[in-house]
Amino acid sequence: MKNINNYLAKVLNVPLQNVNTCSLHYEVKKIPKNQFLLQYGEICRHIFFVEKGLLKMYSIDKNGKEHIIQFAPESWLISDRSSLYFNEKSNYYIEAVEDSEILLLHPDFFNKLVEQFPNSIERSDFLLQKHIRSLQNRINSLLGETAEERYMKFIKMYPDLLLRVPQWMIASYLGITPESLSRVRKELARKNFIPDNK
Repeated sequence: MKNINNYLAKVLNVPLQNVNTCSLHYEVKKIPKNQFLLQYGEICRHIFFVEKGLLKMYSIDKNGKEHIIQFAPESWLISDRSSLYFNEKSNYYIEAVEDSEILLLHPDFFNKLVEQFPNSIERSDFLLQKHIRSLQNRINSLLGETAEERYMKFIKMYPDLLLRVPQWMIASYLGITPESLSRVRKELARKNFIPDNK
């Protein structure tokens, strides 16, 4: 469990010699591509940590169109927090984009971590605030930025996903059509093209 151990030690300040004891508070599950970890109308019971592979979280509107809220590659966490913490039926799907190895963290995972390792509380709070900031920035981006600006932010946030997901998924995340994304990419390629004058 290389990625979760690195996450616990480097991100949450769990002493390196103790990271293996944290395995008492999560389950390991292998998920084939296209399998769901959560579907619309279900109650979310876990926070999912991606040890290997890639997940996506999305909603489907009344016209059957998919809207991707988040991708979760290796070492990312993903969950429907409203469903998990308020015991509400989920409005989202969480699905494997690739064959994946997922850790199912129990809802009280971080509380138990803080009880056992008090030094991790500051980092845990910081991560929560960072997550909230990220959501606010994403809303602002969808409301007020151009497709090109959103695409550049996507590349910065998910630098290794361009070769791992189809263009329509990226377009869904950006809130634009695949055709619009194609135009954005062509325009960026044109701007960055430097002719050889030799």
